[in-house]
Amino acid sequence: MRAVIDTNILVSALLTPGGVSAQLIAAIRSRALTPVVSEMILAEYAEVLNRPKFNFANKLTARLLEDMKGLALFLNSQSIPLQDLPDPDDAPFISAAITAACHVITGNIKHFPQESGIEAITPSEALARLQAK
Repeated sequence: MRAVIDTNILVSALLTPGGVSAQLIAAIRSRALTPVVSEMILAEYAEVLNRPKFNFANKLTARLLEDMKGLALFLNSQSIPLQDLPDPDDAPFISAAITAACHVITGNIKHFPQESGIEAITPSEALARLQAK
């Protein structure tokens, strides 16, 4: 399964190592789930994970960022009109999902309206789909 992984999934995985988001990262590392990324998505991952408020260990964030880049399907997504998105910073994630014809996995479903042309699913839904295969 391929999917665009919203940044909040990475944050959640580091905050709760035994949680559903961490299980999705394990699925990426075992190649059961292929993340879809672009330069803009990778830049957001790095910026958010390195925010002082999280105080994540550099070693953990570096490994996660390496895995997200090294195990991903990298693409040059097309820009899209913002379409009055709840969070305009989500536009690169929507664009990547449209370009790759895949889902966005997010903890913030409301940030990805159906009108954007993609299907957003929760971490639990993604995990259930992976386990059903």
